[in-house]
Parts: sequence; C-alpha cells; structure tokens
Amino acid sequence: MNASDTAFVIICAAMVMVMTPALALFYGGLVRSRNVLSTHMHSYASLGLITVLWVLVGYTLAFGEDVGGIVGNLAYVFMRGVEGEAAPAAAQLPHTVFMAFQCMFAVLTVALISGAYAERMRFSAMLLFSGLWLIFVYAPMAHWVWGGGWMAQMGAVDFAGGAVVHMASAAAALACAKALGPRVSLESGVVPNNLPLTLLGGGLLWFGWFGFNAGSALVAGTLAGHALATTHVASACGILGWMLVEWKRTGKPTTLGAISGALAGLVAITPAAGFVGILPAMLTGFVGGIVCYGGVLLKGKLGYDDALDVVGIHGLGGTWGALATGLFASASVNEVNGLFFGNPHQLWVQFVSVVGTWVFVFVASRILLYIVDAAVGLRVAPEAEFTGLDLSEHNERGYAL
Repeated sequence: MNASDTAFVIICAAMVMVMTPALALFYGGLVRSRNVLSTHMHSYASLGLITVLWVLVGYTLAFGEDVGGIVGNLAYVFMRGVEGEAAPAAAQLPHTVFMAFQCMFAVLTVALISGAYAERMRFSAMLLFSGLWLIFVYAPMAHWVWGGGWMAQMGAVDFAGGAVVHMASAAAALACAKALGPRVSLESGVVPNNLPLTLLGGGLLWFGWFGFNAGSALVAGTLAGHALATTHVASACGILGWMLVEWKRTGKPTTLGAISGALAGLVAITPAAGFVGILPAMLTGFVGGIVCYGGVLLKGKLGYDDALDVVGIHGLGGTWGALATGLFASASVNEVNGLFFGNPHQLWVQFVSVVGTWVFVFVASRILLYIVDAAVGLRVAPEAEFTGLDLSEHNERGYAL
C-alpha cells in the first residue's frame, strides 16, 4: 500500500462527500421557498441511509467477486474481509479507503435523483425507494462497469461515472417523474427561491468534481492530474456552450444558465476525463452545454415534470459523454482508442452500454416505484403540496420573514 496514494484518495473522498451538501444547496435554491428544507433533507437523508446500506450490503454487491457478470458475491457483506486489508480493485490503497471513496459516489447518485421528485414525494417513500434502488439498481450498475461485470467484460469504459452515476440517476429520475406526475401548482409558475444559494452549491459541486474525477485514477500521478485538467476545461466550455444558445434563444444570458452549463460540462466529461486529451475535452464540454440546454427544453415538449432537470443535464450530458469517449479516447492518455484514433468498435460498445443503462435503470426503477407506492404511497396529498413539504413532512420553515 502506498501512503501518498492513500492520502490523495482520502482527500478526494472528502471532496466527493462535500458534493452531496453542495447538491442540497443547488437544488434547495431552485425550488419554491416552502420546499427548501425538504429538498435539503433528501440529500442529507441519503448521506445517512445510503452510507449504512453501502457498508452492510451495497459494497459487496458492487465490488464482490463477479457472479455471472451481473452482481458481486457476498464476500464483503457487513465489511467482512475489508478492514486491515488492501483493496483488490486498487492494491495500493487500504480496502476501507476504496470502500469509503465508492460510498460517496453511491450517496451522491441517490441524492441526484431527488431533483426529479422535489416538492411532491412523501419522505417515507423517498427513503424506501432510495434504499431499494441502491441495492437493486446502483450496486449492479457499479458492478457492471467497475466491478468486472458484463459492461467491463465487453470493453465499455466509464472513468468516473457517466453511466453509473449520471445516466443511472437520470433514468431513475425520469421513472420518478412519470410515476408521480406533474406538480399540482405549476400553472402559477415556479420561481427559484434563492439563486445565490444555487450558485454557491454549483460552485461547490465544481470544486468537489475535481475529487470525483481525479480521484477515480486511484493514484496520485499523471492520470489524476490529466483528469483534473480535462474536468476543468470541459466545465469552462460547458458554460460557454449553454450561454451561447441561451443568449441566442432568449436574448439574455442568465446566471442559472451559466452554472447549469458548468454542470453540463462536468457531467459530459465525467466518463471521458481519464481517456481523452485536453482539446477533445473542451469540445466535449462545449457540446455538452448545448445538448443539455436542449434537453431541458425537451421536457416541456414531452410533458414530464422533472422538477430540477436531472434528465436534461445528467441524462443527456452523461449519454453524450459516454459516446464522446468512444469518439475521442486516445491510448496516449489511457490505453483505449476511440473512433477518431482508429477503433470504431469502442464507439459501438459505448453505445451498447448507454442503451443498457437507460433500459435497465428505467424499468427497474418503475418496478421499485410501483412497490413503494403500494407499500407507503408515493405522493403527498394536494393540500400538503400546496402548504409545502417543509411544514407537512418536517414541521419546519426554511425562512421566517
């Protein structure tokens, strides 16, 4: 085990953990004032619930020895054989450090989904759905891509979570939006209650993303530095791409558009950060900003109420990023060549991984939502929705003015 690599990944794990409270700020500023605390609670509850489930059973299902390319075995259930050992997936790290780093990814992914059901889902339903989703959807997805499952065996690559985190959370978000239906008071408009809060949360997400992507190298070396650089330039170009199309369409660039573009660039580069060069990363981020802006507009045409645009940003951004990896990956960066470097097969396997992720996660999520609805009911009563979930679900107010 290597002390410098261990210290590096510990720091990166802490940075990824900060992304979940940052997401609470980002989402919390976008909802109406009567739901700001309930929206924060979705992220903080995920930190508690998902961490516990990850330690008990989630980690072993994701990173235990492969069973048929589908899921890990129970070798690490209840942390058996983890403490005091080197990580099989990263022998230079203590097993507990690798487990904790991956735990932060699981927490954030579940928290991301909450942007779709904000302002209308029962808290009890949120907890039950999140726990079931971690075990039956996230853990298998992580195993398929990072634990030696069928996607990895096929040759698909995902440096830091384009499929596992972003497409998976977006497919689940779409399932939630379809199952819950639109909010009852949309006709009166939804004005963000605190855009500076959202901008602060977005900036902290950008900061945490350096740990998210660079830390996925799992060593403090050249690859980690390269991933940090591609992450930053892609995010910068995402701002410009989003701002360009928004300015042209509406006549004015907005702060919400700027931070949304930054996140679009970050999402797009996530699967590619350790596989593509700097200039392709810039193009990936720029196109990501444009694609995600279009994705946000798309929900109005398709008629689903994805409250905080999880599908538009994380779904379309993650999809584009996975395909961009198949286009721009270069063995001069990290062993894999894409279409533009003489390997068209890589684009095909990236496409298969995209389709597999969307279909599996959406269908599995709809099944879990049906079970949760039958068990505890998915949606709050209309009166509670008008009052706001802060009071009806948590007996608190975000603002006392």
